[in-house]
Amino acid sequence: MSGREADMLNGIIVVHKEKGFTSHDVVAKMRGICKQKKIGHTGTLDPDATGVLPVCLGNATKLCDMLTDKDKEYVAELMLGVETDTQDLTGKVLQERPVTCTEEEVRQVIMEFQGDYMQVPPMYSALKVNGKKLYELARAGKEVERQARPVTIHEIEILDLELPVVRMRVVCSKGTYIRTLCADIGERLGCGGAMQSLQRTRVGCFELEQAVTLTQLEQIRDREGLEQVVLSADSVFVQCPALHIKEEFMKLLDNGNAFFPGQTLEGETYPAGEWVRVYRGALFTGVYTYDKGRKWYKPVKMFL
Repeated sequence: MSGREADMLNGIIVVHKEKGFTSHDVVAKMRGICKQKKIGHTGTLDPDATGVLPVCLGNATKLCDMLTDKDKEYVAELMLGVETDTQDLTGKVLQERPVTCTEEEVRQVIMEFQGDYMQVPPMYSALKVNGKKLYELARAGKEVERQARPVTIHEIEILDLELPVVRMRVVCSKGTYIRTLCADIGERLGCGGAMQSLQRTRVGCFELEQAVTLTQLEQIRDREGLEQVVLSADSVFVQCPALHIKEEFMKLLDNGNAFFPGQTLEGETYPAGEWVRVYRGALFTGVYTYDKGRKWYKPVKMFL
């Protein structure tokens, strides 16, 4: 291993993204702060949104696609009575209407969105149609047909209701646009609606309380070292059972090979498809799953 590889940080830093930064801005600044190139984020967060953005470093960049699938939690403010082209208040106002609904009607309609619903992605999004990002088409004044996609709103909690503004906590599945949820609520109420503010408070197991701003990261680096805030890759999989390979079979992991339950200290067999954390001594080496047909554990993702 070269000196550069030995010095490289491996793991996750939970960044508290501030307003005005894109997710790519955060990664660019992190490369300067951490003095390494191998860094990736785990899904975009709008420039005007704030909150949790897990950033993966070194061998933990293999987690990026796995973390984008995690449920997310937000606190959003919905402004009723206004519609914009971006579905938030940064966009061009298309229409303004009086808010004549009662607080009880607002509560009832919002709670109707809890569960599964078909959501049409907004034009101002990074989704691609025929190789073009939707927001690029939108900026060129073009609108294309988008297919509705299934999303799940696991929880909605109204935190504050002072019409025309509603503040709410939303727990949702991957691919849910909170801007679009706000617009859809406004449309169903008959007065229109747009997102006024958005803070992401959780991504999977990573919460806002763990997050640090870029300024704080620089201070931590200079004062005590970034290792203090780097979370290990296996922290993502704390809910998965752990298996430890017997010493005489450790080379199987070095080559990413499958192994049998009897080659672990635990000797456990878990249901097919269930992920397990696998260790070489104290070193986390990867995520495996049991293959019932071959009666062995095969790798899902290696982190050596």
